[in-house]
Amino acid sequence: MFSITSSAIFGTTAIPVSVEVDIASGLPQFTIVGLPDASVRESRDRIKAAIKNSGFQFPRGHVTVNLAPAHLRKQGACYDLPIAMAILCRSGQLDENALVSSVLLGELGLHGEIRTQRGVLATTLMAKQNGHLRIFVPKNNAAEAALVEGIGIFGIETIQELVAHMRGDQPIIQQPPTQPNTSQEDRVDFAMIRGQESAKRALEIAASGGHHLLLSGPPGTGKTLLARSIAGILPTLTREEMLEVTSIASIAGIGLNPGVLLQRPLRSPHHSASAAALVGGGSLPRPGEITLSHRGVLFLDELPEFSSRVLEHLRQPLEEGEVVIARAHETVRFPAQFQLIATMNPCPCGYFNDPKRACTCAFGEVDRYRKKISGPLLDRIDLFASVPNLQVSDLETSVSETSACVQRRVQTARERQQDRYKIIGIKTNAQLSQKNLDAYCSLNKQLTQLLHACFARGMLSMRGYTRIKKIARTIADLAGAEQIEKAHLIEALQYKERL
Repeated sequence: MFSITSSAIFGTTAIPVSVEVDIASGLPQFTIVGLPDASVRESRDRIKAAIKNSGFQFPRGHVTVNLAPAHLRKQGACYDLPIAMAILCRSGQLDENALVSSVLLGELGLHGEIRTQRGVLATTLMAKQNGHLRIFVPKNNAAEAALVEGIGIFGIETIQELVAHMRGDQPIIQQPPTQPNTSQEDRVDFAMIRGQESAKRALEIAASGGHHLLLSGPPGTGKTLLARSIAGILPTLTREEMLEVTSIASIAGIGLNPGVLLQRPLRSPHHSASAAALVGGGSLPRPGEITLSHRGVLFLDELPEFSSRVLEHLRQPLEEGEVVIARAHETVRFPAQFQLIATMNPCPCGYFNDPKRACTCAFGEVDRYRKKISGPLLDRIDLFASVPNLQVSDLETSVSETSACVQRRVQTARERQQDRYKIIGIKTNAQLSQKNLDAYCSLNKQLTQLLHACFARGMLSMRGYTRIKKIARTIADLAGAEQIEKAHLIEALQYKERL
């Protein structure tokens, strides 16, 4: 029996899979066991054709392939290459020692070509963590795998190329490390947006503290442009965050651009998206939009147009920072530490209380429209900002800062939070738990009385009470203040729910 290491994707992580091969005498038969799905079972014909068309001999007799561990479901065509190479080694056509401490994955074409795979970065991270020295991946995935340092990356195009490398006839050149960088060329810049200084301030606070934000206003006031501009003021990803985010994108099959790997993701699903598309799911659970926006922004434009049932699925991820999908045979956890940025009109026609145009909505229609967003979901949104219609003078005279200027302030505020919270292992004010709230967001007697008065009048829920303290702490961080002051708390109260 001979085995080669490959991997299976479970949630957003890779798990090592041993591809074991045994060749026994008897009638010709090719069997794959180890809980394979249909795509793995179909690989038998691809592998036979690829081996023969590459100039090698498929062994006669009973060939048994076991994918261990047997309790883990195997899916996809990534096992084609390791199975083919294990058969060649076990049948004596290649030296078994040539692939020691190596990991292989790749789909085979009928003529031995090796095709692009999902989840290569997650597999490379797993290979490094388990002490493997090298990994062989499809050529088109080599730059992605080379984001991981400390392991040899070899991109291959055909079986013949890999065999020539193993025999020492024509060694493959190791893939050089991929150097990630960031580019803001495709992002909306604050300088492009005239006026709306209050909404821009709310975006700056949201970006600094990792808070969720809802922008409300009439059509054409720039809500969507404002929401998309937050991507340009968020701090770039650290290398560890970049590997985590890129690994999730690789598993989902999203094309990777090495030039923007350090940008935080901005996902904007259409309002017709299903619950499974937004949260993740399926018989073999796959990540949804909120996991693809992990460490970045989930932008929901025209929030009331989304299905109320779909929106309710956001409540747990907003609170806990992860998605738990339970199935009969497995429970998968997907990371979901994202910022929610949403926009909405104040009514179906969009002109409720607008000084320029009269609202044409029927009586009661405004309330029904707003009730599409439940109270518990609204209570999990930190900041509420109005985006009103502008005057002509605002368009002529308004000059805005660039996103780069705002990003520097946001970065400084984030660094203050990271230094303050390094003992408890969080990075932003929004992640503060109730347990640590009083220690890090303490108020003097006067400010405590002010906040208690707002709570007694029904202006704040219990969650809203703690939320205001976190926002005030973020405003203080932007101002470089050690303690929350009255001006910080009053500004935080301006962003409470007003729908």
